[in-house]
Amino acid sequence: MSLKVMTTVAEVQAYSKEMKAAGKRIGLCPTMGALHEGHMTLCRAARASCDVVIASVFVNPVQFGPNEDYEKYPRQFAADCEKLEAEGVDAVFHPAPEEMYPEGYGTYVNVESDITKVLCGARRPGHFRGVATVVTKLMNLTRADRAFFGQKDAQQVAVVRRFVADLNLPVEVVMVPICREESGLARSSRNVYLSPAEREAALVLSRSLRKAKAAFDGGERSAERLKEITRAELATEPLARVDYVDLYTFPALQPVAEVTETSLLAIAVYIGKTRLIDNVIFTPSAEKGAAK
Repeated sequence: MSLKVMTTVAEVQAYSKEMKAAGKRIGLCPTMGALHEGHMTLCRAARASCDVVIASVFVNPVQFGPNEDYEKYPRQFAADCEKLEAEGVDAVFHPAPEEMYPEGYGTYVNVESDITKVLCGARRPGHFRGVATVVTKLMNLTRADRAFFGQKDAQQVAVVRRFVADLNLPVEVVMVPICREESGLARSSRNVYLSPAEREAALVLSRSLRKAKAAFDGGERSAERLKEITRAELATEPLARVDYVDLYTFPALQPVAEVTETSLLAIAVYIGKTRLIDNVIFTPSAEKGAAK
């Protein structure tokens, strides 16, 4: 099997139309490239439940702020294609920015909700407007039945689920668990920015979340206490500069004092100049039992 590479809107529309006409169920894996094992878990989940898997590799300019890393974001398309082909992905959509946003472009999807006003939404103005716009376009272009996203970007998953519901898009949004290195570090394309010393320091993110999860499993339900445990562990690493440590219900992202329903403990931490995010989801045992 060879990977089909598409670079134009017309190509991906024709391909998805052909697949639909053949009765195929289409899975979409939206990515910005610099693919790693975390992305591969999305592809595998898509492969397991869909007839056709389309990945996108597109560094989306409209989700980056003016002082963010759009220009230096890692781009390695040839290597990405090798990885996608090895996982049995059928096609990849790799457009130029002007293909997605041609001259005169003026339409954006903006989720005006509490879920975009906290965490990364509060600190990266316009970020989720860019995400919602590009993902809507990708869903429309590929005519996807299911779209796959990683839990590491849990707020993004909540935002995507919100606009998919609000806009009545016929797409099931699937969240795939966080993929970690053996050390515990959440896999991220931005990990390539880390020096060896910074990579070691970055382990404090997963370590702090494990301590909070251990406290939760031990019966701790106070949101403030769980955040304090996380902050205390982060404070042990001199190279770590905390952006936020927050706990909200999930996926509604509402404030919580006591964890009595599924909730998200999310952190963003600068290690040197690199901003990393990570999270853990708490599910109270009564809710776990009800879900079985």
